[in-house]
This record gives sequence, C-alpha cells and structure tokens, in this order.
Amino acid sequence: MHDTRAFETHGTTVLAVRRDGRVVMAGDGQVSQGNTIIKSGAAKVRRILDGRVLTGFAGSTADALTLFERFEARLKDLNGNLARASVELAKEWRTDRALRRLDALLLVADASRTFLITGSGDVIEPDEGVIAIGSGGPYALAAARALLRHTSLSAAEIAREAMAIAASICVFTNDHVTLEEIA
Repeated sequence: MHDTRAFETHGTTVLAVRRDGRVVMAGDGQVSQGNTIIKSGAAKVRRILDGRVLTGFAGSTADALTLFERFEARLKDLNGNLARASVELAKEWRTDRALRRLDALLLVADASRTFLITGSGDVIEPDEGVIAIGSGGPYALAAARALLRHTSLSAAEIAREAMAIAASICVFTNDHVTLEEIA
C-alpha cells in the first residue's frame, strides 16, 4: 500500500522554475497553526553546499530542518551529486524508524536538475522544468506552467507572478516571498 501522507497538502507554497539555464526557487513566508497565522516572514527556501543547491520545504519546520541537515550531509558525502543524494535521503527517510515520522516535503535543485523528495521514498523530477509543493502548490504550478508556455518572462519573473497568484487564492500562502536563483 502506498503511503499517501507524502502528498498531503501543507500550509505553504514553494515553487521551482527553470528557464534559459537558470533555476529559481520561491517560497512564501506564512507560518500557520490551524487557522491562525503565527508568522508572516519565514524563510522556507535556502541555499546549501556553498550556494550551489537550492532547497525548499512544506510541512513541519522542525522536521524540514532535520531533513535539510541530512540532505546536505548526503550531498557532501557524494561530492554534490544531487540525484544520488536525493535517492539516498529518500531511502533513509522511508526506512529509518525516527525519520519515517517526519512530516515534510522537500524540493531541491542545482544548476541542472530539480527533484521533489518525499518520505514515502519518491524522488520526482518534473517534466516541464516547474514543480510546486504545499497547499498553494497547485495554483502556483498552474500559473507557472501557463507563464512558461505563453510568455518570455524570466524564471524569476515567472516565479514571482505565480507566487502572487497562489497567494491571492490560497489562505495558507502569503505574498512575503523568499526567492533564490542559480545559473
């Protein structure tokens, strides 16, 4: 039986967009507890491995920080190989008793590849150079895909506009966006 918890929505939006040799990851800043906004300026997107890799999360902050640390350790052990580090983290996350209970989703990207990593062992690379997670993820994803197909906007411009659209629809997403970009 497949563990569906990995794809449950989490109150946030994180989006990764690729275009013209650049990758952008953007995340909103809202932290919610139930129906209450606790914080509006959290940073859910960050750089690791000397700025060469972007990471973003949806879900429990403490769980995500634990996963960030393990992922960065895997990256260092594997000389920055994003695909292998993603697979190794997904395997460990799925099989380790303590990690198995962690409630988060991770997006990771370097200059050439992007992956969604889940606790059920999934490592998914998007087809169209765009992927999103969190409760506002479907809105940001739809907006970003449309902008990729029908405009010549840059990856950063697409990410900003798609995040604004998600924030205008999803009550668990705000317009305080952290955006990181690498080439």
